[in-house]
Amino acid sequence: MKRDLDSLVLQMHTAGLSYTEAVREFKKRFIMEVMARHRGNQCKAAEELGMHRNTLSRTLSELDMDSTQIKKGLKRPVRSVRPVRPGLQIVSGGR
Repeated sequence: MKRDLDSLVLQMHTAGLSYTEAVREFKKRFIMEVMARHRGNQCKAAEELGMHRNTLSRTLSELDMDSTQIKKGLKRPVRSVRPVRPGLQIVSGGR
C-alpha cells in the first residue's frame, strides 16, 4: 500500500496539484469511502473516522459534499428496476 501511495503522491505532484488540493481530494475520497461503508450514516461514519458527528458534518460542508446526495446514491433501486435473481421461482402448488 505504501508503494501505491508513493506513486499517487508522485503523480499528483507531477501533475502540478497543490498541497491544499491534494489534501482536499484525499479527504473527500476517504470520507466518501467511510460514508459508503455506513450507507450514509454520519454518526457511524464519524465514529469510525474518530471525530464528532458535528465535525464530520462541518467537514462535509467545507468539502462541498452533500450528505443527502451521498445517501441517495446508496439507496437500493425501486423493485421494478431491481434485477431478477435467477433460480427463484414462485411455484403455486395445489393439493
